[in-house]
Amino acid sequence: MPEVTVYSTPSCSYCIRLKSYLNQKGINFTNIDVSSDAQSLEKMISLSGQMGVPVININGEIVVGFDKDKIDRLL
Repeated sequence: MPEVTVYSTPSCSYCIRLKSYLNQKGINFTNIDVSSDAQSLEKMISLSGQMGVPVININGEIVVGFDKDKIDRLL
């Protein structure tokens, strides 16, 4: 099973869609709300070079945005 971390915010529609997609596929993931955790926000920015969400870390590979094709390849 891949190790998956999702950096998201509660109001982000793409974040909501991504988490729903992962749940539908039966993928366990850790969700980190960067809107309430400044330290995790800094980590997300250092990993991705981006301030936008969602950012997904799949076994050390970073995906910015809800890119289904890339996510499916990495899973």
